[in-house]
Amino acid sequence: SRTVPFVSKATDTALAKAAALIMLGSSVAQLRQQGRLRAEGDGAIVLLGAPVAVKEAVMPFNRFRTSTAAFVDTLLGPEMRSTGEVMGLSDNFGTAFAKSQAGGGGPLPTSGTVFVSIADRDKRHAIWPLRRFLDLGFRILATRGTASVLRRNGITVEEVKKLSERVEGSDERSIVDLIKAGDIDLIFNTPDGGTAGESTREDGYYIRTAAVLADVPLITTVPGLAAAAQGIEAKQSGALDVRSLQDWRA
Repeated sequence: SRTVPFVSKATDTALAKAAALIMLGSSVAQLRQQGRLRAEGDGAIVLLGAPVAVKEAVMPFNRFRTSTAAFVDTLLGPEMRSTGEVMGLSDNFGTAFAKSQAGGGGPLPTSGTVFVSIADRDKRHAIWPLRRFLDLGFRILATRGTASVLRRNGITVEEVKKLSERVEGSDERSIVDLIKAGDIDLIFNTPDGGTAGESTREDGYYIRTAAVLADVPLITTVPGLAAAAQGIEAKQSGALDVRSLQDWRA
């Protein structure tokens, strides 16, 4: 598993080596005495002053195609699509998360326009993170259903049409047009899953694939949106610091 080396780096503990020694007969107490494991605790206790480590999977969706050469949907499934992972380290979560996104190839914007299209089950939970985006100076665009909920909760939002709602021959641009034109800086789209109609699922697919083509950061969960707000706030407050693992452990 990739998680074992990640945790080993984050905690400065050679977990694989310790596990191998235990299988060969060493006890945890012996490994503690040898300094291979911490002198106390079970690993769940974070030491005071220890850095926050955020792992981000690298998923180059722009390289994936279906049998008809179309882009694959960025929704995760049973297939193994990650080609690696990166670590963001800092003394606070926001900065660590921002570093992880930059390292994974999707750096967070510090200003601009956020587009949101949210499944019904997620709308109420997304209110607080989106308020933070307003506080951070972002403009928010949303599809009709999402915009209605946001307005009722006091969030200033501009409405934009889905691709399926665009009238043929009209000069009005859909959200897909805006993404392709480079007018969107961050996308928050949570899929409706099996409860959605065919047009809704297709709209979601076109939004997510347009994001891949335009290289726009895409978030598909409410916790991810909240984390992004913290990361952007950290970036706005100053440059991301650069320190080696050795510096953190000094």
